Amino acid sequence: MANSRNSAQRVVWVWNSSPDPWTESAASQWTPYSDAESLIIEEAFSAKKSIVTLDDYYIDLENELQISTTDIAKQRPIQRIIQNNEERRYREERFLSDPIAPKRLTGPEYESISPFIVEARRILNLKPEHFPSSDTPSIPMIVEKAAAGIIEEGRSIGMPLEAEKLAEILLEKKNKGIKEIWACCAYLYSMESFLYKKLNAIMRQIGSHNYEQVWREKVLT
Repeated sequence: MANSRNSAQRVVWVWNSSPDPWTESAASQWTPYSDAESLIIEEAFSAKKSIVTLDDYYIDLENELQISTTDIAKQRPIQRIIQNNEERRYREERFLSDPIAPKRLTGPEYESISPFIVEARRILNLKPEHFPSSDTPSIPMIVEKAAAGIIEEGRSIGMPLEAEKLAEILLEKKNKGIKEIWACCAYLYSMESFLYKKLNAIMRQIGSHNYEQVWREKVLT
């Protein structure tokens, strides 16, 4: 999503995903890049760069081409389009019912606090008074840990550049106060990227005995 968050319009970069991308047709299929990828491309476009690198492709802005990083013969046309924010794609997978429905952990430490928060507090050695809502000095450290975790997750699934862009957006807010950071987190979650999918998958597992090792391993990321 390459635009001001509050703008009525947004720039979207798309690539031709038709079986034959070189045949001009009204039925041509155009697939949007992820919001993070669109941001990367738009920043390069605004800076008048000729080439920008994504995780799987080079983007030739002069010739409006997507080129595979593993096979330069695999090329497809790209386009820059302007949309109204109301036209933003609907992502129904955000709203799917929980397919796991795990049993929750029990114990006094879990009565009013998410098991994820309890585990994060333990790993980061935070006392209740150090939670970001009440302890401003701890906020930048927690944001830095979160940004590092995004990068680690992105690298693990072959999307390091997209992850670095998401982390960059978050780190820009680390000294801006808790309200701006929460707003930024909501913004990042709303973006079309790997991040919300990974978050959804892990958050469904939190508190489950069957998936306990999985979600505990993800606390730092």
